[in-house]
Amino acid sequence: MAGPLAGVRVVEVATFIAMPSAGALLADLGADVVKVEPPAGDSWRAARNRTDGAYPSNPMFLLDNRGKRSIAVNLATAGGQAVVRRLTGAADVFLTNLVRARRERFGMSYAALSVQNPRLVYLALSGYGDAGPEADRLGFDVNAFWARSGILDTMTEPGTPPPVPSSSVGDHMVSPLLVMGVLAALHERTRSGLGQEVSASLLHSGLWAMGSDLQQALVSGKSPHSTGRSGRRNPLRNTYRAADGRWFFINSQRDREWPWFCAAVDQPGLETDARFATPDARNRNCPALVALLEQVFATAPLAEWERRFDRHNVVWAPVQTLQEALADPQTAANGYLTELEQPGYGTIGTVRPPVGFGRSQAGPQGPAPEAGQHTEEVLLEAGYNWEEIARLRESGAVGLDAAAGES
Repeated sequence: MAGPLAGVRVVEVATFIAMPSAGALLADLGADVVKVEPPAGDSWRAARNRTDGAYPSNPMFLLDNRGKRSIAVNLATAGGQAVVRRLTGAADVFLTNLVRARRERFGMSYAALSVQNPRLVYLALSGYGDAGPEADRLGFDVNAFWARSGILDTMTEPGTPPPVPSSSVGDHMVSPLLVMGVLAALHERTRSGLGQEVSASLLHSGLWAMGSDLQQALVSGKSPHSTGRSGRRNPLRNTYRAADGRWFFINSQRDREWPWFCAAVDQPGLETDARFATPDARNRNCPALVALLEQVFATAPLAEWERRFDRHNVVWAPVQTLQEALADPQTAANGYLTELEQPGYGTIGTVRPPVGFGRSQAGPQGPAPEAGQHTEEVLLEAGYNWEEIARLRESGAVGLDAAAGES
């Protein structure tokens, strides 16, 4: 069965993670995504990673570029720019994370591309938005999404340095929002017959992710701040460690759950203890309750707390390693992982797109391409003949990565 976006043609001029990740999700949903990258390849291909050079390229690149076709184009040349304009002339969607100044310089602004294709849905992602003095500042998820938006500050324990987020987490939180923008514009096009420009930024996405805290700040004029584990408003929304050293997260937020929790930890006296009997009392006496619970949880291993929590309907979860998350029975039962054949790697595991469909097929449509692997194929589809392709090659407007070979 075809994917829900079968027949949708996408041209992607983007590097690194957030926008290519959105392109990969569109490919998972059945769209034909052509990735335009420099002849040397997207810089993310060769980025340093945690595999100590054990693989031929950055494994993280594979997730964000699976199922695409790659065409190697030198955007600094007039010929390369003309190639992209021809491709977008027949496309439904154009994706880019080029900064505004480069879009203008390469003739890839919405105004330029929509003239030849009024039905084009044009999505541009920036670090800090297309207006203001920092419109052309480069932005990555760690600085624009995590740091600038306030997220890191709220995650920082008092008196300690801000944590360093794991690579690309913010990017992968942003990419579904980008897909949402594309799908909404495509839907609107069915009514109007016209495409439109869609814009997004890492900073704005970070502000949305922080929406609950920001809304409190907007209404009250006071910013919520991190108080550490012993100073939380609700000590039952906190991390604790069991006797075997395993950490877990308790998330009991409703007052009616307090008796259940007391029964689970086998501390019946807590339920009526005046220091902890109400939410306000638990808030005022948070350090004392956290210290008490730390002693209680240190008396039994996690498996025992799991049994007690589940028996008494306590909302909780273990703090798992990545390998534990991959081996989680729920991960397997729901088919969240799958496999594909990746040249240079063999059979590899990968994560399915985070939505499922009852009838349509959604999932990886193929491996990540080599740089320029489909250059000639895409150019022929766009109406170039072999003589024209040869001239483009000779002028340096397009190229093939050496690993892709000659066809």
